[in-house]
Amino acid sequence: MSTHEEETVRGAVADWLEAFSAALARGECELAAGMFLPDAGWRDILALTWHFTGMRGREEIRDQLRTSLETLRPGTLRLDPERSAPRWVERAGTNSIEAFVAFETAVGRCRGVLRLMPDPSDGALRAWTLSTTLDELIGHEEQIGPRRPTGPTDVRDFGAKNWLDKRHEAVAYADRDPTVLVIGAGQAGLAVAARLGAMGIDTLVVDRNARVGDNWRHRYHSLTLHNEVYVNDLPYLPFPPNWPVYIAKDKLANWLEFYAEAMEINCWTSTEFVRGSYDDRAECWSVQVRRADGTVRALRPRHVVFAIGASPIPHVPQLPGLEDFAGKVMHSGEYQTGTPWKGRKALVLGTGTSGHDVAQDLYACGAEVSLIQRSPTYITSLKEGQRVYQLYLQGLPVEECDQLLTSMPFDALVRAYHLSALENRKHDAELLRGLEQSGFRLDFQEYDTGFQMRYHQRGGGYYFNVGCSDLIIQRKVGVLQWADVERIVPQGLRMRDGVLVPAELLVLATGYKSQHDVARRLLGDEIADRLGPVWGFDATGELRNMWKRTPQKGLWFIAGSLAQCRIFSRFLAIQIKACEVGLIPLGLPARYLNTPDLELNFRAA
Repeated sequence: MSTHEEETVRGAVADWLEAFSAALARGECELAAGMFLPDAGWRDILALTWHFTGMRGREEIRDQLRTSLETLRPGTLRLDPERSAPRWVERAGTNSIEAFVAFETAVGRCRGVLRLMPDPSDGALRAWTLSTTLDELIGHEEQIGPRRPTGPTDVRDFGAKNWLDKRHEAVAYADRDPTVLVIGAGQAGLAVAARLGAMGIDTLVVDRNARVGDNWRHRYHSLTLHNEVYVNDLPYLPFPPNWPVYIAKDKLANWLEFYAEAMEINCWTSTEFVRGSYDDRAECWSVQVRRADGTVRALRPRHVVFAIGASPIPHVPQLPGLEDFAGKVMHSGEYQTGTPWKGRKALVLGTGTSGHDVAQDLYACGAEVSLIQRSPTYITSLKEGQRVYQLYLQGLPVEECDQLLTSMPFDALVRAYHLSALENRKHDAELLRGLEQSGFRLDFQEYDTGFQMRYHQRGGGYYFNVGCSDLIIQRKVGVLQWADVERIVPQGLRMRDGVLVPAELLVLATGYKSQHDVARRLLGDEIADRLGPVWGFDATGELRNMWKRTPQKGLWFIAGSLAQCRIFSRFLAIQIKACEVGLIPLGLPARYLNTPDLELNFRAA
């Protein structure tokens, strides 16, 4: 844009913010809501609701403003001086003015992203989308940068405990309980522990593996991340600039171990969470963990955070004849390498990412392998699949990219996913045609929303092609349909047409049970029933029980990609800090309990 255009855009945004803030100051919620388009969306993360909330249309926006003005008293919204200037952009197929905004409430400093576009009815600029997020608590900010701890005031302190002595004491928890107990030392657990540590919250991470990073280190030999390095930094400590675009699993595992040490995260490895119950009167947990030497330690943390990924419990479906199979049966989580199966026949049940990767590794190791497809699968090339992250390659700071990534209300997000999926399908036409001709069933909904919506709905059902699709097209990896299988027999599969498909190995790439199932196993039926589903969308378009207060006091969940863990660990940590300093109760307010599931009507979208 020219200088004049930049000034015009900046002035238009400033005028809207001034008028909107004036309406809020006067308590004129109807007028403020009228500054949005009739079908506008507003996503709030903690700033005005202390929750993750999506609002659709002027009526919901008006009603939420009436509640928020009474409690959090938002101040004047202004252009964020630390962010890029307003500009015209295209998001979700819509041209709008996009601007970063900042404001304060009674308790915190907040940021947001505003998108304005002309109202077709009169040409006036009105808000198409608005996102607002709580960035930090006033008086309880992260102890980083200028606010970092000073450390020892003297160069040497002879006769006193040094830094290492204090670290050993901190990790031992010999005479205290942690405020927060985090279960899982993968990227989710480490990210939230680092955030909590920076906010001065005493946090212990436990993991049943022997080393931090083993959750990646112990996965199959050829595993490499499918997300590009630009997206995957953890809080406070970005990857070195010479790292490859796609990170090998052992490289990432070693980085997580380094990260835990560098961020001074208290970790107990070779430690298993045995059981836990909640003491309502004391408002804390009573939990037991088993250490490497077999001893059981009782702890009473105020908060328990499940950071175990999707789930550590393999899902093994009921398969007719499975118990009769004479060969080796393993879940994909146990699979390491195909080397022992060179020259032998193998079957892989499941056509998600793990199924494809295991089949490709078996083929590369010399096995004769076929995939068994139970349901249609979404396929995209690796290049096209990364399209959703192109934002991180446009020169904006990571902080701005993160803010933009979380700024879309649900309806706009669905639209963006749909347009991206259509573009992917166009570029992948030859690949997809070859798969269909090979007997592979593709999953394309009438209003297709690509791999990300499948991930958020069910944690899988897609594959980025890193070579296995080509092997299928070349008939080097076979495809069988489970609907054509009569049963599993000792020698392999008996098909409905009587043909025997021989195999010595059957890998079940059938996914994992939900975090809700893990909570039921470790915390009991009463808490699990109170909790309800984890993951999947609620009626406002937000993930259920993820990164926020849950119906069970003091119980939290964090999961997702490295980018999601980086972004949402901040919000989870802020909420725990707010609980600890008395700004919000541990329990979830009644108005957020028992909300219905979101009915995903993509055709209407």
